[in-house]
Amino acid sequence: MELKKTPKADLENKKGYFTQFGLVVSLGIVLTAFNLNDSVKSANSLGEAATETIQEEVIPITRVEEVKPPPPPPPPKVIETFAIIDDNVEIENDDFDFSSEADNSTVIDALPEISKPKEDDDESKAEVFVIVEDMPEFPGGELALRQWIANNVKYPVIAAENGIQGKVYVQFVVDRDGGISNARIARGVDASLDQEALRVVNNLPKWKPGMQRGKPVRVSYTVPINFQLQ
Repeated sequence: MELKKTPKADLENKKGYFTQFGLVVSLGIVLTAFNLNDSVKSANSLGEAATETIQEEVIPITRVEEVKPPPPPPPPKVIETFAIIDDNVEIENDDFDFSSEADNSTVIDALPEISKPKEDDDESKAEVFVIVEDMPEFPGGELALRQWIANNVKYPVIAAENGIQGKVYVQFVVDRDGGISNARIARGVDASLDQEALRVVNNLPKWKPGMQRGKPVRVSYTVPINFQLQ
């Protein structure tokens, strides 16, 4: 026999409504339970507050006493002793004169005289100057010196045959009397030319000496001698 149900009697169609209804009821119950636990009872009084008296602690003020250094010791006492000398003691030196007055018979020891150093008479040991107030001068001047050297120079034959030429510098000293000494080659070219330059310089006539503070002095002088072939 086949069972027949009407669509209205089928509960499967209303399953969703029942589920939603059950959830709403459950949520309502849960919310009601939370509201019951969170209720706060009103208090009529807050109670009595306990008052406690705090005593202030008094800290005593302490001062550090300054330590004064001990006073310096008193200076030692100086005991002066006096020796009593008999007035009858005779003085051995009777010639000592206590008077400060001098007369014609008074002899005074004079200080020794300091003599000035004498100028060195040895011409070779006298000081040689390079620059002085009045430089030494050849008789007639610089032009006359060049002319004199040109007239007295003899060109060495060996240097002329080998074509050797150049300028030789001769350094010498004009002494306090105007004479020539200590001639030497300051810058040479050839042995033959150097020897001829020395010969000419050593035969120079006397010069007007150099002067320093009004006195003749020895002065160093340099002369160039030019050897040139024509």
